[in-house]
Amino acid sequence: MNSFTEENYIKSIYHLSKDGNQAVNTNSIAEQTSTKASSVTDMIKKLAEKGLINYVKYQGVTLTPKGYSLAVGIIRKHRLWEVFLVEKLQFKWDEVHDIAEQLEHIKSDTLVDRLADFLGNPKADPHGDLIPDKEGKFQSKDLIRISKMEAGDTGIISGVNEHSPKFLQYLEKSGLVLGKKIAVIEVIEFDGSVILLMENKEITISREAAKNILILA
Repeated sequence: MNSFTEENYIKSIYHLSKDGNQAVNTNSIAEQTSTKASSVTDMIKKLAEKGLINYVKYQGVTLTPKGYSLAVGIIRKHRLWEVFLVEKLQFKWDEVHDIAEQLEHIKSDTLVDRLADFLGNPKADPHGDLIPDKEGKFQSKDLIRISKMEAGDTGIISGVNEHSPKFLQYLEKSGLVLGKKIAVIEVIEFDGSVILLMENKEITISREAAKNILILA
């Protein structure tokens, strides 16, 4: 059985590797996990011995199929719990991440499957992140950042790249939540800020905000 710490490393490697598709260097893992490089090296050896990762010196770390499956399973649990917390316990979307971090380590596959069924097998969490099914497959969803849109483009807010409570609270306060339809009125060339039309109101957002709001066109 894998420890919480081992699972957190595997999940961090998955995210750093762009969903398991790239090699990750140890310095990135140390930074992501707020751990000393020497501790990362020790953990990498342990994970390699368990067959969860491959490590080649100077080339970095990649997940094995076993490691990838573990990572996706953790992500599935995390995102299902976020849905449960928001939909059934009325938590706000900026409050659920840390709680889900604790719940994602539950070992019972039966509990997770029943949770998914109870929630109606949702395809995305409250932040728009896709939830893999029990086979570990994600339903594709082509989203575009507002920062990549042009004047006249329209779409529905369907996800975010930034999950910090401060950013989510900012979106909530501005009304820029999932499901809202927006239209791009103008992209300001000087600073990259974007003027949006939403529910007959104009809203100006910064370049940074525009980079982190995802739209289904």
